[in-house]
Amino acid sequence: QVHLVESGGGSVQAGGSLRLTCAASGSILSLYNVGWYRQPPGKQRELVTTIGSGGSTNYADSVKGRFTISRDNAKNTVYLQMNSLKPEDTAVYYCNAFLLNGNLRGPSYWGQGTQVTVSS
Repeated sequence: QVHLVESGGGSVQAGGSLRLTCAASGSILSLYNVGWYRQPPGKQRELVTTIGSGGSTNYADSVKGRFTISRDNAKNTVYLQMNSLKPEDTAVYYCNAFLLNGNLRGPSYWGQGTQVTVSS
């Protein structure tokens, strides 16, 4: 199984930047697709971005042009670079590793989350 730990969250002013790290152990993360999700206060968890095992990426419209997902397979980590942060980005951010069988999502593994707070 995959054990994930997120780090890098904190409090910043609008327009600032943060880099989140998802560190994995227990498996080779490069074999997995990885997604970043976030859960704003009082709302459901939502998908932010994904990166495939082959390096392809997808972004929610709300973060396109501001966030960048990347992976360092040698370090068994995935990053989320967040620039031009807005108060609407305030949420607990989670990383998730999962396998795909065609378009069907297989077993997945979640980290504990890291808090991001953006003030105006």
